[in-house]
Amino acid sequence: MFHGHPLQFGTFLTPSNADPEKPVRLAELSEHLGYDLVTFQDHPYQPRFLDTWTLLSWVAARTDRILVSGNVLNLPLRPPAVLARAAASLDLLSRGRFELGLGAGGFWDAIGAMGGRTLTAGQSVDALSEAIDVIRAIWNVDDRSVLHVGGEFYRLDGAKRGPAPAHDIPIMLGAYKPRMLRLTGRKADGWLPSLGRMEPGDFQRASTIIDQAATDAGRDPGAIRRLVNISGTFTPVGGGFLTGPSSQWVDDLLPYVLQDGVGTFIVLGDEPAVLERFAAEVAPALRAAVAREHPGAAG
Repeated sequence: MFHGHPLQFGTFLTPSNADPEKPVRLAELSEHLGYDLVTFQDHPYQPRFLDTWTLLSWVAARTDRILVSGNVLNLPLRPPAVLARAAASLDLLSRGRFELGLGAGGFWDAIGAMGGRTLTAGQSVDALSEAIDVIRAIWNVDDRSVLHVGGEFYRLDGAKRGPAPAHDIPIMLGAYKPRMLRLTGRKADGWLPSLGRMEPGDFQRASTIIDQAATDAGRDPGAIRRLVNISGTFTPVGGGFLTGPSSQWVDDLLPYVLQDGVGTFIVLGDEPAVLERFAAEVAPALRAAVAREHPGAAG
């Protein structure tokens, strides 16, 4: 179902520290090419990567317009109350250009090796639910009371609220399984999966779960932005989903907008030529195709 969100495009870059300036240059290129959003994966236990939060701050300072986000931030190694203040601070410093992508966690042995608490799959979803409440409570400076939270995973004992971010920071969840999808419908502002991790039909089935959970919680399902990470190969002739010329990419992606309500496509990859071709050929053609069906909704 088309949800009417203005169409956006982003990049998903690797925070490699082999050449620390490379991801920064690619982020600057993303802005130059007209992308709306630049994102980085977050694996704090990975010594080959720059710390994603530090990188986001650096990129925000080196750019002027583009939104920045983790894709998605590793909650088990980033305490939510501290993360809330960091997010609000970066949003203030970047003049409202930060968005908060969150994940429940994975690679638990690596998380444990870094001192994080290892959780079962169910516990990690419950912890994420508590964390969302903590983050939004820290941002809510209109409430003058101090915070007392006695959750199973996160506790606050008289914490003060603030600062308030520069804008209402959307919280987007990387979700695939039913409990995470239902949490997305109940509490999140956006859903951020990778199409490459899904089989045909999975996206539609997951979206239905999100919609039902949102409805059950008294929310408008259409208010939850659908963002998807995509990857493919440009080739002279077609050879499967997102493998072919730019026109095929447009044909492959258009139904996700018109039928499934996707509002943001995020291109995985660190090859400038791919980012340039997508920005020059796919993004404008897809915007035009959406505008023909729904004038004014292509962004």
